[in-house]
Amino acid sequence: MVKLKIEKLGSAKRFGARYGRKPKYEFAKIEKEQRKRHKCPYCNNVAVKRIAMGIWHCRKCDAKFTGKAYTIAKPIMTEAVPGEKTEEIPEEIGEDAEEGA
Repeated sequence: MVKLKIEKLGSAKRFGARYGRKPKYEFAKIEKEQRKRHKCPYCNNVAVKRIAMGIWHCRKCDAKFTGKAYTIAKPIMTEAVPGEKTEEIPEEIGEDAEEGA
């Protein structure tokens, strides 16, 4: 039997044998992201905790602000996903629009 390295379920273990494997892994990933400390946009310290859905509080500078429900901001995608098409604007269309104006 081959053992595969898999992510830890963390707090999603509380669901036991219910709900299936994939939903539990997705839930564990989201919950891990929301419970970790984030970087404050005001003082740049890693001291921001979630108070409620979309409400965040920095423990260092005492700033309270809104953000997304589970994280302060959407993570930036640095790598292109293989097989995913990217939309490109043809240069010809952009040049024609400038000449006509």
